[in-house]
Order: sequence, then C-alpha cells, then structure tokens
Amino acid sequence: MKVDQVLHMNGGVGKYSYGNSSSLQRNVISKVKPVLGESIIELYTSMPAATDCLKIADLGCSAGPNTLLVLSEIVDIIDETCRRLKRTPPCLEAFLNDLPGNDFNAIFKLSLPSFYERLERDKGKRFSNKCFVSGVPGSFYGRLFPPNSLHFFHSSYAIMWISKAPKELVTKTGAALNKGNICVAKTSPPAVFEAYLKQFKRDFAHFLQCRADEIVPGGCMLLTTMGSIKSSDPLTMWEFVGLKLHDMVSEFLKEKDEFENFNLPYYAASREEVKSVIEAQGSFELQKMEVFNLDWDDYIKKGDVNQVLDESARAAIIAKDIRAVGEPILSSHFGEDIMDELFRRFEVDVFDYMDAHQCQYVNIVMSLIKKDKIY
Repeated sequence: MKVDQVLHMNGGVGKYSYGNSSSLQRNVISKVKPVLGESIIELYTSMPAATDCLKIADLGCSAGPNTLLVLSEIVDIIDETCRRLKRTPPCLEAFLNDLPGNDFNAIFKLSLPSFYERLERDKGKRFSNKCFVSGVPGSFYGRLFPPNSLHFFHSSYAIMWISKAPKELVTKTGAALNKGNICVAKTSPPAVFEAYLKQFKRDFAHFLQCRADEIVPGGCMLLTTMGSIKSSDPLTMWEFVGLKLHDMVSEFLKEKDEFENFNLPYYAASREEVKSVIEAQGSFELQKMEVFNLDWDDYIKKGDVNQVLDESARAAIIAKDIRAVGEPILSSHFGEDIMDELFRRFEVDVFDYMDAHQCQYVNIVMSLIKKDKIY
C-alpha cells in the first residue's frame, strides 16, 4: 500500500464526502484565526512596501468548504491592513497542495468559482485580477516549490499524517508488533511508540528542511496539528475506530493478519516532541506555540438553529465525519464491503464511550519564522 495513493479524504459531494463532513476541521481553523491574523500582519508589515506579490501555500488543503477558507481570511487581513496603512493591496498567489488522490476537480469546478464571485462582490476593484489560485499535487514530505519563492505556508490537521507507517512495526520474520491496534494505542508495546516517534521525527525534520529551502528568509509558517494525549487519558478517536475493527475481525475478515499487519501512517506528537524537532532542525524560530483541547463533539453540540442536538444525532455526525477521513485508507486494506458495518458499530457505541469518559482532541498551533530576515 503506497500512502500517497490511498491517503486522502472522501471526494465528491455525497453523503460521506469530506466536503459534507468537515465541520470539526472548520471549527479548528476558526479557533486559530487570531494567530493567523497576527502572523499575516507581522509578515506583511515587515516586507518592503514595494512588494507587489505575496505568495502563500496551503499544505494538505483537501477539498470542500474549508479549502479556500484560510485564503479568504488572508485576503480580509491583507485588505484591512492595507487600508490602515493606506497601501495598494499586493497580488496574492495561492498554491493549494495535497496528495494526488485529493479531489482537486471539486476545488476547481465547485469551490474556486464561488470564491472568485465572493471576492468580486465583497472586495470589488481592490482585488480585481489580484488573486491567483493553482493546485500543486504532491507530498509535502518532499520539495514542492522553487528555492526562496514563497512568503507564507499554512497547514491545518495534516502533518500528523506521516509519510508511511514505520517499517519496524513488522519484524524480519513477519511478526506484527502492534497486534490489536491500527495506530499508537494504550496497549501498544514500547517498541511501537519508539518506531512511530522515530518516523515522525524523520518526517517532520524533512518537512521543515523542505519548507526552509522554499520560503524566503523572514517568511513564516502557521501549522496546526493534532497532539498526543497522556497514557492515562481515554482512547483517541483512531484507537476507538481500531477497537470497532478488532471486534469485527472474527466475523468479517478472512485472515487475522489483515488486521494485525495494518497500521495507520498517523502520529500525534506531544508539544515537547514537536518543539524538539524544530529546535534540532534549526531553520525556523518558534514564535508561538499554543495547545487547546476540544471535546469530540464540541463542534456539533448545537445545530444550525441553535437547538441542542440529541445524543443519537451527534453520534451520527461524528461517525459520518470520521468516515469521510478514514474510509479511503481503511477500505483500501480491508475492502469497501465492511465500511457500512464498521461505521454503524462506531455510531452505535461512540456516544456511550464519550458519556463515560472525557474524550478530547489535543490541538497544537505553532507559528514559525525562517531565520535571517532578508528579502
């Protein structure tokens, strides 16, 4: 299984598409908006007034209503800043990056035309013919852009997806080390933790080096990722998915090895682990690092009409949203025929587990500036 072929969100506009199931990610982007504003204002005001084009990239953009959300917010921030400074807004060149399996067609057929319409309606001539958007398929664990060519990188909920599951999880004799799990879990042996951490450090250091080569000195990055929880905390969301899969092994999977040999390319690092890699790699100065927690259903406790949703409705939404993220990679290994049953079981059991435990996502936000501010 090649990760770059199967690691993508559900495309299209169907019931289980990411486009219809990405409210959690939108909520996180909204909570990080103040840090985004600080980063963009600091970047823009430190650049020469004559700078005529601000080049930005969104890494792990996916497809759906969130894809151009950050770009829209950047346009608003630049517009407001330019009005305050009495400057003419620069051109904005935005690159949307994700793996080749991402639904880029949906972005350019559905999302981009409405983005340009809103831009024309809300900004008029100030941004007429000044915002240019293109797609850049490829792994961000490699080079994507020419040297010293971009000013700002943004990424939200992407870098916890590492380049591959560690090869050390299967021994030379073919024995699986992470039996009963599909990711780092409370029951994983120390060797599994060590293998995942080693892979994360290697990938994140390479990510930073590639971005350091591509970004101008003084350029900045804003990265948001899921962080780790303590070993004494409740199961993570992916541990819970793995638990439901484990329950189905004897009923649906012909070979137990199908389950035991599968590991997600996913590692949610701790704040300390992230910080240590940034410091060791050395290209970026860490300006700010914040951590905030969200309940699993924080983003759906109230419906669109401001009425409290009942437990079954919230459980259905959580199941649909996690399916939009996990179905492509899970079905590539276990087959599409068990996906309905897997997420049905997930939906039936998730709220009881949440009710008995304080289940939360840990979120790490970091603002980084490339050293040596020379434009």
